[in-house]
Amino acid sequence: MANFTKTTIEKGSRTELHEKLSLTGAEISVNELPAGANVPFVHSHKQNEEIYGILSGKGKAVIDGEDVILATGNWLKISPAAKRQFFAASDSGITYVCIQVKENSLGNFTATDAVMY
Repeated sequence: MANFTKTTIEKGSRTELHEKLSLTGAEISVNELPAGANVPFVHSHKQNEEIYGILSGKGKAVIDGEDVILATGNWLKISPAAKRQFFAASDSGITYVCIQVKENSLGNFTATDAVMY
């Protein structure tokens, strides 16, 4: 059995990778909103922080009532309790990756978790 899983995703509005990659420690999704569109709900989390990376386009996130302007190359971490909603700009779609992990669960980083051979 291989020690890795590979998948290919198609262009689409939302692709969740937890099942496609058999993830056990994180949820990752790739999301695409066309110009003028938005995620149709406000949400928060019980335990999980979210990390967003803007892959292309521009838009905004409304976090606890504050507008946060987003553009290609931006990264954003949102605490679990924060209320959030995402919007594409009126003249540009936005594509972003969302990584969801349990807050305060990271015990080691690359340098302390790696085994050198």
